Amino acid sequence: MTEGQPTRLWGGRFADGPSDAMAALSRSVHFDWRLAPYDIQQTQAHAKVLNSAGLLTDGELMAVSEALGALLVDMHSGAAQPGADDEDVHTAVERQLIERLGELGGRLRAGRSRNDQVATDFRLYLRDQVRYLARDVIDLQSAFLAQAREHIATTSPGFTHLQHAQPVSFAHELAKHVHSLGRDLERLSDWDARTARSPLGAGALAGSSLGLDPQGVAIDLGFDQALGNSIDAVSDRDWVAEFLFVAAM
Repeated sequence: MTEGQPTRLWGGRFADGPSDAMAALSRSVHFDWRLAPYDIQQTQAHAKVLNSAGLLTDGELMAVSEALGALLVDMHSGAAQPGADDEDVHTAVERQLIERLGELGGRLRAGRSRNDQVATDFRLYLRDQVRYLARDVIDLQSAFLAQAREHIATTSPGFTHLQHAQPVSFAHELAKHVHSLGRDLERLSDWDARTARSPLGAGALAGSSLGLDPQGVAIDLGFDQALGNSIDAVSDRDWVAEFLFVAAM
């Protein structure tokens, strides 16, 4: 990268950049900056496997870890922000690492691609969001149960075919929501079990020849295992569609 030029992770084969209109169309940092904590997290895990493979020294790994920690603090405080020329969250994070670490920051690109980076960031982000959602569902169940305990002796009409049918305890009516929300929690848990597989290490689509450890990275990032096929790892989005279904329910 020439000094003063914006970071372009795809730019190695091109003499010139795209038109301004195409650059604006390709820019996503205005909405994917929310993935920055996860990009920092997986960059830390990636740096560890680069160190294990002999591609970073222990001193370089320590410098990277310190820079990533400082960047995370600055991001949470608002001091670190994407720049006008940053194309996406990955280029924004890399640019700020290069500003802090020089050439060492750019070497973290080895053995990975934006394809496996964004797939990893997105999984980490959505798994966290599902945990927050599950806690909210549990809180809602607790609220229904608290109200049900207050209304065990309260009678209310039960309906069928839009008509009053049988008298029921209002607690029984409230408890139906606890049971249906319980199934929602089961669906969220089932979804998470399928999504707990890491794409990092798949590269652009065919893995890496650097002798890295996708399984070790997966465990470090809180996944159960690495995905078994690199093309599937960077192209699948069925887990996103499945989440939308579960959330819609």
